[in-house]
Amino acid sequence: MKLELRFPLRFKILVTLLFVVTIVVSMITFTMANLFHKDKKTYIHDLTSVMAVNTAEKTGFLLQGYAERLRNYVLFVTDEDPTENQVERINRLFEDFGEFVAVVIYNEIGEELLTLYDDTVLQEAQLDDSDIQRYREDHPLPHDALISGQVLVENSMLSQKLPCLTMVLAEPISGSEEHVIVAAFLKTDALLGLMGRSELFDVFIIDGRGSLIASSSLRSDPVPPKQDWKREFEGGSKEISVGITQEYAVEGTEMIGGFAPVQFAGISAVVQIPESAAYLASRELLQNLTLLSVGLLAASALFSLFCSRLITRPIEKLSRATQAVGEGDFDVDIDVKSRDEMGELASSFTHMASALKTAQASLIQSEKLAAFGELGAGIAHEVKNPLAGILGCAQLALRKAEPGTTQEKNLRLIEKETRRCTSIIENLLKFARQEKTEKKQMSISPVVEDAVAIVNHQLTLQGVKLEVSVDPNLPQMVGDAGQIEQVLINLMINAQQAMGENPGNIWVSAVRGDDHRIELQVRDNGPGMSEEVRAKIFEPFFTTKPGGKGTGLGLSVSYGIVQDHKGDIVVESAPGKGTTFVLTFPGIEEAGEPGLAA
Repeated sequence: MKLELRFPLRFKILVTLLFVVTIVVSMITFTMANLFHKDKKTYIHDLTSVMAVNTAEKTGFLLQGYAERLRNYVLFVTDEDPTENQVERINRLFEDFGEFVAVVIYNEIGEELLTLYDDTVLQEAQLDDSDIQRYREDHPLPHDALISGQVLVENSMLSQKLPCLTMVLAEPISGSEEHVIVAAFLKTDALLGLMGRSELFDVFIIDGRGSLIASSSLRSDPVPPKQDWKREFEGGSKEISVGITQEYAVEGTEMIGGFAPVQFAGISAVVQIPESAAYLASRELLQNLTLLSVGLLAASALFSLFCSRLITRPIEKLSRATQAVGEGDFDVDIDVKSRDEMGELASSFTHMASALKTAQASLIQSEKLAAFGELGAGIAHEVKNPLAGILGCAQLALRKAEPGTTQEKNLRLIEKETRRCTSIIENLLKFARQEKTEKKQMSISPVVEDAVAIVNHQLTLQGVKLEVSVDPNLPQMVGDAGQIEQVLINLMINAQQAMGENPGNIWVSAVRGDDHRIELQVRDNGPGMSEEVRAKIFEPFFTTKPGGKGTGLGLSVSYGIVQDHKGDIVVESAPGKGTTFVLTFPGIEEAGEPGLAA
């Protein structure tokens, strides 16, 4: 057995809508996140540059203050005749300047002239003056490269507990052409405090060779980070004239770095931040947009299910109604209240089912009449000759019968009933006759007038009031005037007979219908008919008249005549509301060329 997957329309609508919403939301999310990221990255570049410039300015002020203090120190030390007051001022200056760890003065040839140090600071770091001497031996000063007035700053890590920097100045001796070199070990507390104001940025101070002087990470990591600033900044720090930013990688991590000159001793300030920091806000935005997208998808799913249900429910009703009609049940009524194409389709389908029911009834009636006609024709031919013999014998016997006798009464009854049987047979033959009458172009107005003239006297005698209305602009039709007249007479007589002893009104009208059709109406205000009677009135031999008052073939013959003229006949009736017969015939424009038999 082959399994066929069924994919309902509402799920197709749901999937389609979700796909569209997903694509649209994804595009919006991607676009917004990308724009936000670009904007954020630009902002990080600008902020990094500003931070670098600001750090460079404050670093310059701090280092220049250090240099001025050292120059004052050298001025007092190199005085050839120092006074006691000057010595005290030198000691007080050294004590007040807490950043100083040690000061060493050299002559031009590199001989040490004087060394002063803060013994308290060294002891706290578990150091002494020998550590200073050892460090300086391992890191000799470039005496030959220094000229008078020049300043050199470099990193000096005496120990992990005492991160320092060395500031070296070449200062002239007062009243002499010679100069001395002063080297000071300075604690970096103030500089690190200046550099550690931001938790997001890493701040570095580098010299003109790209070597690290100080870093904001020295508090948590005393070991200076190994980074080639010469490579990260193309051209070296000496070429920096204003704050700039640049992107580079450090051990596989993408960075955004800001560079700015300190304007002191060829030093530069560097501020860097991982490029991923620019994505932090983007990630938060992306998360919010993702949550919003999920919410939109959920809302879209519910909304699409609701909309698809509204669309598919009428379709399901139409499907069930179609199956019912296919099984022969035309009593369907699709309850669709929407005022759109689906509502119109449901209304049209209901109307179609009703029309199919009427057409089916007409088809069944035609088939029944045709079958009965064939049967009736055969019976009529077989019965007509014996009835003629019986009638002839009865008439001959009447000539010899004595008036007033029982024999005469019986013979006259036989003659009467035989004539009645003959009349029934003739009507049956007329109903069953298959030959076509010759039709020609005609006007319906004279036919209505002739039919009314024939029955008017009879209706008047029965107390029935007849009213006639004929549209003077009726189109002509192709047909047999005598047969149409016979139908109208039959309908008017039936209406009068249905009223019985209660006279009423009969209205006959002829008007122009839609599409050049002619519409004839015969309406009365008689007792009307029930639904059961109305469904059988065109069947042969069906009658509501008392026995012996009718054959039940009049309406059947009328139905056949109307069908033969390519017309329609419908009846509208209800108990107590009278009866209306509506006959419609095609006008000459639809029947064909004038004179052509239909």
